[in-house]
Amino acid sequence: MRVLAAMSGGVDSAVAAARAVEAGHDVVGVHLALSRNPDNTRGGSRGCCSVEDSRDARRSADVLGIPFYVWDFSEAFEREVIDQFVATYAEGRTPNPCVTCNEKIKFAALLDRAVALGFDKVATGHYARLDGTTLRRSADPDKDQSYVLAVLTAEQLARAMFPVGDTPKPQIREEADRRGLAVAQKPDSHDICFIPSGDTKAFLGAKLAVRSGAGSRPGEFRDHRTGEVLGHHDGAVGFTVGQRRGLRLGNPTGDGIPRYVTAVEPETGVVRVGTLEDLRVRSLVARKAVWGGGEAPHGAFSCVAQIRAHGGLAPARARAAGGGFEVELDEPLEGVAAGQTVVLYEPDPVLGDRVIGSGVISEADR
Repeated sequence: MRVLAAMSGGVDSAVAAARAVEAGHDVVGVHLALSRNPDNTRGGSRGCCSVEDSRDARRSADVLGIPFYVWDFSEAFEREVIDQFVATYAEGRTPNPCVTCNEKIKFAALLDRAVALGFDKVATGHYARLDGTTLRRSADPDKDQSYVLAVLTAEQLARAMFPVGDTPKPQIREEADRRGLAVAQKPDSHDICFIPSGDTKAFLGAKLAVRSGAGSRPGEFRDHRTGEVLGHHDGAVGFTVGQRRGLRLGNPTGDGIPRYVTAVEPETGVVRVGTLEDLRVRSLVARKAVWGGGEAPHGAFSCVAQIRAHGGLAPARARAAGGGFEVELDEPLEGVAAGQTVVLYEPDPVLGDRVIGSGVISEADR
């Protein structure tokens, strides 16, 4: 079988490629250049897609003895991921760029090119497992990435390989060391890869200033329940539902109870804040449903709903509706925001293993 191994320059994708080679496949490595102006190096665990990363990927391919190429996907990444990230925040919603990147770049643009070139599968270093076209959680719950892959269709999963999904991360590092891969102890990348500084608000402000000439305008903090003006901010864009730090409210809380962002209204510039109780959501509506197996379940069904890549889980009941689905949570979740991805897992005594489907949250009932 001809396999295209997507090699980021990290340890996971290097071992994934090595396992594909060991399984007897005809493997070619490819590194995706996603930045138009990549830095030479990345700062520790922040960011990725640097020149250093491409060189690390090439060195790993050399050790494995496989052909290696760098493909420039920067234009597609800018359009499909970065532009959508900025636009979603500007609308007062909270995007997940890792979900978008997997959907639009790694398993759309990359997969399409791979198939056109005659490859049978694309192998990546994601921590998830496949049972046919059924997506399941990885063997390492701390590294599980099934949440960010749940937007993939059955047709895309049929062309995917996740060779490291059945192995805990420490063992992957040990294996990389045994194989002589120099990336064995390379730090994992964290945060948003195209914002290596970690300052999302500054990044968004700069992008909006370039595109609109004005950026995000100043506005008011208002109490979630009473509407009382509590302070002022220099721009609503960049605040996220559930945020507590960096609010710098003008009026201190008399009762000492912490305040959190409960809603962002970019059209008026209002950022609403409230207590932890005001954040709790009991039901939500999602659109753009992607169902495991390609078909929506009939009637109401039990599941485990997850709203963040790591955490934000609750047992629930869901029902497909109008191209999306409705979810009633058995336990309230905090920090639920429009624009986030919600993934539904098969209920399990502990956590839930099989992905039932995913969607983009459009409404959340507080």
